[in-house]
Amino acid sequence: MANIKSARKRARQAEKTRKHNMGLRSKMRTEIKKVIKACDDGDRKAAAAAFKDAVPVIDSMVNKGIVNKNKAARHKSRLNARIKALSA
Repeated sequence: MANIKSARKRARQAEKTRKHNMGLRSKMRTEIKKVIKACDDGDRKAAAAAFKDAVPVIDSMVNKGIVNKNKAARHKSRLNARIKALSA
């Protein structure tokens, strides 16, 4: 454990930030799972709607620094490919 007062404060801040980031990351994962579930059910319309809701959430995680922009792009690309595969 930190002995210096500023280090103790930093540890408290880091823990608070970690919990906040975990919540945001969980929100993103939930949105991704909604799209995957709709695709697995074979409902193209619901999957497209879920994807439309998921994209801004994924993009906001990039802006907040929770995930890398390439990871976000990869998720969006793969989800979109799943939706397109439903219509084929």
